[in-house]
This record gives sequence, structure tokens and C-alpha cells, in this order.
Amino acid sequence: MASLRKALRPRRLLPYALAALLIGYATPTPSTLLAGLIPILVGEGLRIWACGHLFKNDALTITGPYGYLRDPLYLGTLLIGTGLAIMAATPLAYALLGVFTVGYFGYYMPYKNRIEGARLESRYGDAYRRYAVAVPSLLPRLHAYVPLASEASPAPPWRLRFADNNEIGTAVAVLLGVALLTARWALV
Repeated sequence: MASLRKALRPRRLLPYALAALLIGYATPTPSTLLAGLIPILVGEGLRIWACGHLFKNDALTITGPYGYLRDPLYLGTLLIGTGLAIMAATPLAYALLGVFTVGYFGYYMPYKNRIEGARLESRYGDAYRRYAVAVPSLLPRLHAYVPLASEASPAPPWRLRFADNNEIGTAVAVLLGVALLTARWALV
């Protein structure tokens, strides 16, 4: 129920309206559907993997994909958006992707990183500062970050934590977007 409330927040109405517009004007083909599916699967897989390791407000998460990049959820979102634009295969989709990318990386991500970075630094101090210097935001390292022994995160549970981290709503929205674009192709 919490993920449904989160999905229906007023600030999310604009992205949903843009998605409906994108789907309405989409001109997918089998090749664009297949080409777009690749970044979508990678992006959603990265988001699920990240949420499986994320301990929001309980520990500094530096395991799993967080050992390679600080913002795997952001990178996953970018890949999903790119994949959906490729699937839609229309100038409108590419324009929306451009606007999304500029807004996301020009405003939202710097704002969120400033707020979140300050919160993590105040909570975890030197451990976070070392991590932030060593691990890039979006371009993954080749080798996982190795923290000091005293900074190790708790071992993630065997079950995926993406439900605990409200990722189910995102996964359902991505699946619905792919299904609607595929249905749009069948109708074109």
C-alpha cells in the first residue's frame, strides 16, 4: 500500500502524463522494441540489485552495485528512460528524453546529491567521505570499493530487499510501459 501511495503522489502526475503522451504518439517496430528492451532490462536489473543491498537510514550501503558506483538507482532510471525512448521510436520520445536528461542531471541529481551527501556525511563522517571520493557517481569503477574493516555494511539478506525499498511500484510501471509500447506496435 505504501508503494501505491508513493506512486500516486501529485508530483508524479507530470511523468505519468508525459508517458501517456509518449505512448500515444509512439511508432514502435519490432527492432526498436528489441533494441529498447536491452537498456530497460539492464536498468531495471541494476535497480533491483541496488535495492537488494540498500539499507535506507540503517547503514552506509557500499555493497553490491554501491561498491562500483554511488548512484546505481539513478543510472538504472536513465537506462530505463533511454530504453523506453528507443522503443517509442518517435522524435517526441527523443525530445522528452533530452528534456528528462537535462532536468534530471542538470537540476534534480545535483540537488539530491547535495542534500543526500550532506545527510550521509553528517551521519557516517569519514567513512562516507572516503567512499564518496573513491566511488564515482554514475560511471562504475572496474573493481569494487573495499572499505576499512570498521566500515563494512551489514550483509544483505538472501531475499531481495526491493520490496522493503518500495521498488515494486517502479518495476510494475516499467513492465506496464513495455507492455503498452508493445501493444501500441501491435495496433500500428
